[in-house]
Amino acid sequence: MKKNMGVLDRSIRIIIAVVLFLLFFTNVIGSLLGILLLVVASIFLLTSFVSFCPLYSLLGIKTSKTQVKE
Repeated sequence: MKKNMGVLDRSIRIIIAVVLFLLFFTNVIGSLLGILLLVVASIFLLTSFVSFCPLYSLLGIKTSKTQVKE
């Protein structure tokens, strides 16, 4: 599993996940929408910590910097 997420992409996902968690636990969003957004936030956190997004891999997207070997 090669890393395909850059630092900025990971940071943005973590910020979005934290905001979604805060909105849910302060009862700003609730019910089915809240649970759905909690799942999305959890996926964002997981993919951020492992620096790999399966969807990026399927679409051929890579936001991490590549190192050129000479």
